[in-house]
Amino acid sequence: MSAIRWPPGEGRTGRAVRVSCGVLGPVTAWDDAGTPIDLKGPRHRAVLGRLIAARGRVLPVDVLVDDLWQVPPAGAVSAVRTFVAALRRALEPGRAPREPARLLVTDGPGYALRVDADSVDAWLFEDEVGAADTALPQPALTQLDRALGRWRGPAYAGFDEPWARVERARLEQLRLQAVERRAEALLALGRAAAVVPGLDAHVAEHPWREDAWRLLAVALSRTGRQGDALAVLRRARELLRDQLGVDPGPRLRQLEIDILRQAEEVGAGPPGPAQVWAQTAAAYERAVVPGARARLESTVGLLRSLAVTGAGGLTAAREQRVAAIVAAEQVGDPELTARVIGGYDVPANWTRSDDPAQAARVVAAAERALAALGPGGSDATRARLLATIAVESRGTRSARGPQAAREAEAIARRLADPALLAFALNGTFMQTFHRAGLAAERDAIGAELVALADRHGLVTFAVLGHLVRLQARGALADFAGADGHAAAADRLADRHELPLVGVFTGWYRAMRYAATGAPPAAAEAGYREAADRLTGAGMPGVEGGLLPLALLCLRVWHRLPPDVAADTDWGPYAPWARPLVLLADGRAREAAAALRRVPEPPRDLLYEALWCLTGRAAVGVGDRAVLARARAALLPAAGEVAGAGSGMLTVGPVAGYLEEFAAALADQPAASGHGLP
Repeated sequence: MSAIRWPPGEGRTGRAVRVSCGVLGPVTAWDDAGTPIDLKGPRHRAVLGRLIAARGRVLPVDVLVDDLWQVPPAGAVSAVRTFVAALRRALEPGRAPREPARLLVTDGPGYALRVDADSVDAWLFEDEVGAADTALPQPALTQLDRALGRWRGPAYAGFDEPWARVERARLEQLRLQAVERRAEALLALGRAAAVVPGLDAHVAEHPWREDAWRLLAVALSRTGRQGDALAVLRRARELLRDQLGVDPGPRLRQLEIDILRQAEEVGAGPPGPAQVWAQTAAAYERAVVPGARARLESTVGLLRSLAVTGAGGLTAAREQRVAAIVAAEQVGDPELTARVIGGYDVPANWTRSDDPAQAARVVAAAERALAALGPGGSDATRARLLATIAVESRGTRSARGPQAAREAEAIARRLADPALLAFALNGTFMQTFHRAGLAAERDAIGAELVALADRHGLVTFAVLGHLVRLQARGALADFAGADGHAAAADRLADRHELPLVGVFTGWYRAMRYAATGAPPAAAEAGYREAADRLTGAGMPGVEGGLLPLALLCLRVWHRLPPDVAADTDWGPYAPWARPLVLLADGRAREAAAALRRVPEPPRDLLYEALWCLTGRAAVGVGDRAVLARARAALLPAAGEVAGAGSGMLTVGPVAGYLEEFAAALADQPAASGHGLP
């Protein structure tokens, strides 16, 4: 129950007054301490109940008279005014004698109850049931439990006037629907056994509700009690035919067929995964109408699973994700759109988007959803949108990405929601590249992800945490630690059928081989083998130009000339490769011009590696300005291995490049070779 109040100092007591009203049982009211307020006699309570039923509308005095008495006595109007005056004193005890009433007000020819929407149990009940209609199963269950818990007995108990019967019947129908929706939520959460006792009593009291019979039969069937489920359906059919003269509806008839078929299959042995999938998909097609909003939300869950199944699944999920967002926006429900956007919490560990244009569309849609939700939107929904913005803004220079990441993480920590926090930490990780030398910070994020995911069974985020730590420990030259995280990620991938994880751990092992002293030719072979696994994996943001870049980094580290074909596809890394390739070809003037056009590296996992390449080219052409910029950018990463933080390639320890660049700036000869510490 909640607040009817006026500001402190406006009542005689100088204290804020809180009053709650209840009609889901006997009509009553409570003060802010939960103490029942003395409402005098039944006529006083009838006036209050009738005004609550009017929901803020003005009821003329003559309407109140007719509603209170079948045959109004002489002086009925005066009696109503007396009841109202007594109610005002009870509800507003601090009101001064001549001060206008604030709650039970006079308006024209009658009276109205002007209270907040959250001050009456019936109103709260209706709002909570309505919110559960569009919520996912667990939030829906929470809302419905709260709503049903408000009932203290029959609505408007003790009153049998026509107005009370109408309201009682309306609220009772809504209560019965809430009981059945609660059962649906429990079934969706896999808690079929918890559904049976309550629904058994429910159908006994309300035997004409077909949906209740259907849900009870489904719950029994899902707990392995096919015989009991069929008996329930037979009982429902007999009641409907014998006492109402109607046949069961199509959903009940189809359910009986499905349970009979299932019983036959159980007798022949347990169904395999393919059979279970086919049966479930068919049941979903029958149960959920094509235009239902539930289909859009279910689609997001399916896309989330699809994205981690392999190359084809990832590509399909990426394509259909935007289609789902567009469809949700066309519905015109901001909450639905927000859930569709924020529900796609697929972990991401690579900082270059597979489709930057699509990522920008997702970010724009998330921003629109945030604006449409306004301050009344749920914090969890808002946090998911913000985390989406943070993840999809990766690699850009927008200030919005880091800001969204901070907000999402703060909300998730306040709500103590493990899955939400894991998603928010993914966004935080993606926005931890604003300067060089942040491997230790990313390692801490990975450690929290692993611990959080292990505690709460968040498998894909556990994999993400291990991959983040693999990258970070590599950057910090702790290859033994990185090996452990690679092995842990592989174990989870094998157990949970996550084939794309092997692409990253395979590349890590090639990088580790190169970084720990392998001869350049052998290291190149390792990179080429890793690249074979990446080809066609559905990750163009990772694949594009990665192998040529890895080979170039290896040769630059070992002071070998680039060995590249004229048609080499450098992908997005062409600006950083071109000056070095031109220098190796003896075209110093063109190399210098190309170097002047090189942009600052994107803020991602290859930030340090690309600055090392830029600085080495600057040494080659004698561009002191670019060289000074490269050295300044790399200084915070002096203790890291450049590029190893990507888990994919390395150009060697940053410290060696800093020495080389400092020597070049001082016109001193550079030291040769950069061995690992």
